[in-house]
Amino acid sequence: MKLHEYQAKQVFAEAGIPTPGSALAESVDEVVEVAADLGYPVAVKAQVHVGGRGKAGGIKLAENETEAREAAESILGMDLKGYTVEKVLVEEAVDFTNELYVGVTMDRGEGEPVVMVSERGGVDIEAVAEEDPEAIVREHVDPAFGLHPYQARKAVFDADIPDEVALDVAGVVSTLYDLFEERDGSDVEINPLMVTADGEVVAADAVMNIDEDALFRQPELAEMEEEAAEDDLEAKANEYGFDYVRLDGNVGIIGNGAGLVMTTLDLVDYYGGEPANFLDIGGGAKAERVANALDMVFSDENVDSVVFNIFGGITRGDEVAKGINSALEQFDEIPKPVVVRLAGTNAAEGREILNDELVTVEETLEGAVQRAVEFADDRAQEVDQ
Repeated sequence: MKLHEYQAKQVFAEAGIPTPGSALAESVDEVVEVAADLGYPVAVKAQVHVGGRGKAGGIKLAENETEAREAAESILGMDLKGYTVEKVLVEEAVDFTNELYVGVTMDRGEGEPVVMVSERGGVDIEAVAEEDPEAIVREHVDPAFGLHPYQARKAVFDADIPDEVALDVAGVVSTLYDLFEERDGSDVEINPLMVTADGEVVAADAVMNIDEDALFRQPELAEMEEEAAEDDLEAKANEYGFDYVRLDGNVGIIGNGAGLVMTTLDLVDYYGGEPANFLDIGGGAKAERVANALDMVFSDENVDSVVFNIFGGITRGDEVAKGINSALEQFDEIPKPVVVRLAGTNAAEGREILNDELVTVEETLEGAVQRAVEFADDRAQEVDQ
């Protein structure tokens, strides 16, 4: 479960991490009112679950009432990477001299949590990790003992954090790890952790994701779930009981089993396409469930084609084929081309059942992915023209 920035900052502030003064607003007049109470300059920040809000126009600075009103009018109601902005965080602007990064996540390769610290905050940390991995210091933590104070200090020292704020940053790192552990976090981070002109550190942003399977232990955070709901597609995925992650590409992907879906994502990338989503419909998908998945992916405006990758174990190929036919027959015109690959239990029967006037059937996964990428490219070019 993802918390909005304003929710994560509430949790951080309660734990003792310094955050700027701020308040939530859902209308232009509320933005102006909050900004006046806080005092200018302020930042107006879209509250949606996407990265890169600043580059996409979702964060604006305002020096006065006119600029605050213009920022609110620009951001509220905008479509930000597929999400409609319905509320903004109005926050005191921070007079900073440096931007740092601190975070805690799970290193599944090592089987341990890992603390990360970098002097290169305020930018896309994933890009930093790819282009200059040594710029991010990593300190693994034995969960049986937790983060020792010396480990927090070591990470900060190795990251070349300035001496005048090093102990304060180490304190923030320790608090973040405590939150990660106590609140059943899957990822907590601050980017940027700003160093102010007065030599203080302030969390100018906040990310906190919670393990959904542990929400029964976190009733306070569970109450935030509806408030932090995803966009319509992800809300629909929750209603249908799907594992769904929205991505930035245009090739829709549906499969049964996380490994199968991940393999399909990798192949889409390998053949020059860009995945639009991760959608796992589970191992026992019946016709109705398959129809729901197609209905949902068709609703995604970013999708230009769909590849359906099903391996029959628990799931029978003929059941999947019936679901696909049932879903597509509801449309007078198929909104996006669909490519289907069936393998495993009753796969041959399923391929016979599929209506090849509505879908393209491929026997191999490689062939299905290549065809879906071609369809997506063709459709994208038609839209551009």
